[in-house]
Amino acid sequence: MTPDTPRPFRFAAQVYRAETGADWRDVARKVEDLGYSALHVSDHYIGPGPALDPTAHRPVTLAPIASMAVAAEVTSSIAIGCRMFCTSYHEPVVLAKEAATLAMFAPGRIEVGLGAGWLGREYEAMGIPFPTAGERVDRLAQTVELCRQHFAGEPIHVDGSQVRATGFAPLPVPDQAPPLMIGGGARRVLTLAGAAADIVSVNFNNRSGRLGSDSVATSTVAETHRKLAWVRAGAGDRMPDIELETGAYFIAIDGATDVTENALMQRTGFTSGELRSFPHALVGSVDEICDQLEQRREEFGFSYFTIGDRAFEQFAPIVERMTGK
Repeated sequence: MTPDTPRPFRFAAQVYRAETGADWRDVARKVEDLGYSALHVSDHYIGPGPALDPTAHRPVTLAPIASMAVAAEVTSSIAIGCRMFCTSYHEPVVLAKEAATLAMFAPGRIEVGLGAGWLGREYEAMGIPFPTAGERVDRLAQTVELCRQHFAGEPIHVDGSQVRATGFAPLPVPDQAPPLMIGGGARRVLTLAGAAADIVSVNFNNRSGRLGSDSVATSTVAETHRKLAWVRAGAGDRMPDIELETGAYFIAIDGATDVTENALMQRTGFTSGELRSFPHALVGSVDEICDQLEQRREEFGFSYFTIGDRAFEQFAPIVERMTGK
């Protein structure tokens, strides 16, 4: 891609709850039928309770690998991904093999999202050590290298401070290496993403360990430009080859969603103008949101937007308008 040729828009629905297997299969088919290009799941494990409640993170019903496999089996065209696998609580060799196996089952349709992990209370609840931020990012970088070797069919040799694996050939080797998405909101993660990812997910910096005002404060227009500068620093000449993704966490579509603009203003403390310019919000009429998407692509380079499960059905007319599907 060149700066004069903007990437076409893509949209993913992130859905990670279903009451039954039949419900999940129906969701996957619906996401595909509505014109989305991808279905994302999530990599969190604990249910509601005193460990999760203070974090403001919603419980995730479905485990990622199994739900990705089922979704891939009942669909035919959309990409299936996880946004993001937390590399600090996965064994890297196991995760790489699982991802490669999914890519063998659904050639050209798996996206591998990787992140450092951030929800410390979840680690504590599961009895898993929560490393320092530096150690988590080191493990992310070394897991990325191991995945790259595995997907390319190269002999595995990673001898890092957090990941050590050597002396074997990878199996299976997918005919088409799945794209790597790396996401986060801190400098080291986004610099790594620029250097190594096919898709860079520019996200909140959840350094506080909970979703809230600090997450929002790290994601303003100015902070988003700063994050993109970190991506460019890592990417260098390969920046035009990178697809930029972000999550639309605050969505209010006039006459369509239960959530209203006024409710979001009360929740965030933003004025209407501040909310409508916030990089992770899409608010207003269908026409206004389409204009916001065009503006985000022009200003930030975002062409890939992930829509949460509370709004993905109501958002479908915008997907159709922006993709022609």
